[in-house]
Amino acid sequence: MGILNSLFGGTNNEEKKEKKVIPWVPLTSVEQLNDIEEKSKIKLQIVFKHSTTCGISRMVMNMFQETYDLNEEQADLYYLDLHSYRSVSNEVAVKFQLIHQSPQLLVIKNGVVEASSSHGGINDLVLKEYL
Repeated sequence: MGILNSLFGGTNNEEKKEKKVIPWVPLTSVEQLNDIEEKSKIKLQIVFKHSTTCGISRMVMNMFQETYDLNEEQADLYYLDLHSYRSVSNEVAVKFQLIHQSPQLLVIKNGVVEASSSHGGINDLVLKEYL
């Protein structure tokens, strides 16, 4: 069975990669945006806006998760499902004066967006530079 497993997608324990645990905080209400703004005066706040129906958004999110290297003491990381929480997404654009894009990453410090990017540019941001 070892040959068949290797031909048809089976893996052994040595090949299994440990999955990284990302400290996502669900962003589900407009009220949280005021909290994010206030918390950003003490600790970096990061918002990842994700379209659950977009393959590009999923690919960018997977790459982001693989390279995310901040811990919970350095930053709070919020996940916003654009389809489930459209009103929150709309308010993000208004509150932080941004054009809506997806996927989109916001880096918030001292109450303002220090950096934002979308699509492939998300993974070009060096988050440690904003600490």
